[in-house]
Amino acid sequence: MNFQQIIKKDEVEHSKYFAVKVESFSNLIDSIQKKLWQDPQYRSILEDLGKGKCVKDYSLDSSSQLLPFKDRVVVPNDSTIQLSILQKHHNSPLSAHRGQEKTLKLLKRDFYWSGMTQFIKDYVSSCQQCSRNKNIHHKKFGFLKPPPIPNGPWVCLSMDFITQLLLSNSFDLILVIVDRFSKMAVFIPTMSSITSLDLDHLLMKNIFSKHGIPLSIVSDRGSLFVSSFWTNLCQQLKI
Repeated sequence: MNFQQIIKKDEVEHSKYFAVKVESFSNLIDSIQKKLWQDPQYRSILEDLGKGKCVKDYSLDSSSQLLPFKDRVVVPNDSTIQLSILQKHHNSPLSAHRGQEKTLKLLKRDFYWSGMTQFIKDYVSSCQQCSRNKNIHHKKFGFLKPPPIPNGPWVCLSMDFITQLLLSNSFDLILVIVDRFSKMAVFIPTMSSITSLDLDHLLMKNIFSKHGIPLSIVSDRGSLFVSSFWTNLCQQLKI
């Protein structure tokens, strides 16, 4: 068998392999062909291949008139077509609602389109059936319960930050302190570069010096609140 015969055999095998892929989405072939020619990026590639020119990594399948890219079917930039292919490979009983990585690997084996990785991840992460059937690896969450009502003002406080503000007088952050009994709020301007020590000083100056030391302070798990903030505060208050 000479070199030309080997090349011809490879082309035949490639054509058979590609035909099997095409059969899996035969109902979309007409739509894919039409959209490929409407897409400026792929139209120029199709025109060059039709003239017999070589385009790196691309070829023209004569039987289906589709555009293979490295043996993968090129899908045009049409979300309806992309979604149809994705649903068939993710929602079908044989696919069994695979996770993001497995679905991505399955589709990338046979298809190619621009931005397909993010498109597939967004779809799988929002799949309701996947969410319902997903195994839970943590303890069940308890019931939400509001904290008890304080006995008086400034006994129990809550605090949080208002972030991503436009710069004003060199401030771009607001510390909000709320008395949980009276619902009175104190708004303290500060900077996003605030440290746990700076936060201690703001509380001492604006709250503790005027209303006394509270019994409890409620905050979220922000990095500033779970760092050395409580240690520094206890040291200053000699607790």
